[in-house]
Amino acid sequence: MTRNIVIGLDGSAQANAAAEWAAEEAVLRGTGVHLVYAKEMRPEAVLSPGPWESEDAWAEEMTARVAGALRKRHPGLSVTTTLLPMGPVPQLVAASQESELLVLGSRALGTVAGYLIGSVGLTVAGTVERPVVLVRASGGTTAPRAPVVVGTDVRQPVDAVLGFAFEEASRRHSPVHIVYAEQLPLFAELGPAMVPDIRAAVAPEIRRSLDELLDPWRAKYPDVETSARVVVGSAGLELVAAARDTALVVVGRRTRHATRGAHIGSVAHAVLHHSPVPVALVPHA
Repeated sequence: MTRNIVIGLDGSAQANAAAEWAAEEAVLRGTGVHLVYAKEMRPEAVLSPGPWESEDAWAEEMTARVAGALRKRHPGLSVTTTLLPMGPVPQLVAASQESELLVLGSRALGTVAGYLIGSVGLTVAGTVERPVVLVRASGGTTAPRAPVVVGTDVRQPVDAVLGFAFEEASRRHSPVHIVYAEQLPLFAELGPAMVPDIRAAVAPEIRRSLDELLDPWRAKYPDVETSARVVVGSAGLELVAAARDTALVVVGRRTRHATRGAHIGSVAHAVLHHSPVPVALVPHA
């Protein structure tokens, strides 16, 4: 049975953008979308007094409105909705278990409400066993066949991350750009007189390992144009820079089963806060 894409709603512009991105993704995958709302998820913007007698009434109207808009823009798309009980973190995690993908709205660094900045979004993104895509309302549109950028590490198990990236690129008929960032040791900052050839020594070896890692994926997806580069510096900064004019950034995170705190890693955290385009977090062992 084909699984739906689950979208967490909270009434924000970011969540609405996430719903639209998920609907377009569902069309590419040939599946449907399932809109969910868990209590305690409303941002400050909708906590002010209004015509609603209860949170349930507000949530029912909000989810119905988003569902109707998606059906209108995507005729034939299966759109279902559910209002979840109290406890947004466990409810969203549970809802995601039967899905292909969980999609949430994302705010930029510095705001206080919403899924991403705050315990709900970070905990959910760092806990679920399915890939999570976070979408920003101000991301704008990308050009057709815009590339998928993926951050990788030859020293980590990245098959799940690369598999997700190549599948996404194949659906979109887009290229894949692989970025590996090597962080130099602290003594390298002393200057070229102390370590004159460290960059030249490090990059070729990693490039060979990277090519070996990618060869099976190039063979499996021969129609996906692939490029890879090794850079020296911060992986987070390099991926954010590479995200411009792309369709999606894909990064990995270690699978953890704790439901307290954010466990997404420093690279993923930086990319989530600063990428102008949707970011996919793919769990790996």
